[in-house]
Amino acid sequence: MNTQGMDTRFERASIRIDAEGQGAVPKLSDLRDIAARLRFAPQDGRIWLDDERAVLLRASVFAALRRELLESLGVDKARALLTRIGYSAGARDASLAISLRGSRELIDVFAVGPQMHALEGFVAVEPIRIDIDVEKGVHYVEQIWHDSMEASAHIEAAGLATESVCWMQIGYASGFNSALFGRPILFREMSCRGAGDPHCHIIGKPVDEWCDVEADLRFLSPEDFVNAALVRRRTPFQDAAGAPVSASDTDFMVGASSGFLSACNKLQQVAGTNAAVLLLGETGVGKERFAKMLHRVSRRAAEPFVALNCAAIPENLLEAELFGVERGAYTGAGEARKGRFERADRGTLFLDEIGTLNEAAQAKLLRALQEREIERVGGSASRSVDVRVVAATNVDLAAAVKAGQFRADLYYRLNVFPIRIPPLRERRDDIALLVNHFLTKFMAAHGKRVSGFTHRAIAALLGYDYPGNVRELENLIERGIIMAPESKAIDRHHLFQPEEAPPEPILGMDPRGSVRPLNPAEQTVEPDETAVQDIVERALDLAMPLRALERGAIREAVKRAGGNLSHAARLLGMSRAQLAYRLEKDKEE
Repeated sequence: MNTQGMDTRFERASIRIDAEGQGAVPKLSDLRDIAARLRFAPQDGRIWLDDERAVLLRASVFAALRRELLESLGVDKARALLTRIGYSAGARDASLAISLRGSRELIDVFAVGPQMHALEGFVAVEPIRIDIDVEKGVHYVEQIWHDSMEASAHIEAAGLATESVCWMQIGYASGFNSALFGRPILFREMSCRGAGDPHCHIIGKPVDEWCDVEADLRFLSPEDFVNAALVRRRTPFQDAAGAPVSASDTDFMVGASSGFLSACNKLQQVAGTNAAVLLLGETGVGKERFAKMLHRVSRRAAEPFVALNCAAIPENLLEAELFGVERGAYTGAGEARKGRFERADRGTLFLDEIGTLNEAAQAKLLRALQEREIERVGGSASRSVDVRVVAATNVDLAAAVKAGQFRADLYYRLNVFPIRIPPLRERRDDIALLVNHFLTKFMAAHGKRVSGFTHRAIAALLGYDYPGNVRELENLIERGIIMAPESKAIDRHHLFQPEEAPPEPILGMDPRGSVRPLNPAEQTVEPDETAVQDIVERALDLAMPLRALERGAIREAVKRAGGNLSHAARLLGMSRAQLAYRLEKDKEE
């Protein structure tokens, strides 16, 4: 099979839909591939949508939930919450769209969003005008939403509104389009049935093509310092005391996923205190960026921020780096020098890789934290310091304490307020925002313009596991800008080296001869019938129960996959969700 033409067809595709619906989004009868991902197991009380467990929720229950949110949070906070939930759902469905229809025409991939809305009972979508060109960076979507369930729920919960109320659906459309096309796309309701209009009329365009986006995008920014570069605020954000703080766009945080926003919320909570903070997370998740932002929004923002990577300093020099040196303390110490504690006085000291400190350094650090004073190497006088310590580690300090590798008293001193920063594989909803942020940053840094990303590149970015986390994504985007031709789209091979690229979907032919990606069960090797018969006969001769045979196969697959459930599921020809369910059931039994 010659796939070369197929590989390039999708990236070069564009969508043109006029007012009469020429080339319109496929009708609901064409969503059988999506509907096949919906599986019911009522005997177990479970519903699965692709690899995630789902629930059926009555519209009246949704209306009651909305009423509770409006009454307890107020309109603005309720809107922000529902918008972020919708954005996250849309971004995840973009991954489903690429995995399900990544080798088909662009219109088929794009249709997954409206079809998922219909399948889940939210709304029927009528395309009015869609003009999307990946290579040229063109994106304009205009649609009519008929019989919006969210509008009906709002009317039931609070009566007719004076402005648009389909907040979750608008968030969904923005998240789906942003993730699918690798750039921030903002949708607005121009009219809404919840405000008394006959139907809901929406338009979606890139953020930079809208005017006055602050009011819309602030619902994706629960804290002032989150996504502020995207909003391009005209006024600086404020510190914990309410004073304005200036900062460049590179100092802001970027993301909209629930795990990331939870970490940002905790950061805001602790910013106005002097409590020690322990940042937890894998290498590359952005612990130093969190530490800098914590300092910037704290009452110490006007004072120094001093960082030290404990793993980068030789053990015999670590004490001098932390506490300073008196003149003549050792050979070569020709003059007195301040340590990091003194340099950070009245400010913030960030100690990265805190878990690498040796026992002696741990003891002296503990004393400095307890007594709020230090002694320079070679000195005898104590010096008072007022320092807020923010520590970070990518190791399990609690386990290190149990193993006797880290002092328990120092751990409890540092662990006053822990903040876990999730790895990028747990916050895939943020990839589109991060990609756009790094794209803007490095186009300016290198004086080069690219039009965006091909869908093959977006599929690879969404499907990659990022062992190096956000730092690795940043490097990939910079590499892509350097490698891609001027004013052209970044493709997959511009981002990844052959040995590091995620696997592309395995392709097959359906009975009509159309190329399509195979599902995990189809990607397994076709078993030899004689071998299958032999296994069956041996199992029957041994009177082996079918359940025992299944358990054995599952255990062996998980073992061969090294505990990677996705890989094990592919070996067994099932979805990851199905495998996870069987493993959970085994534990219950």
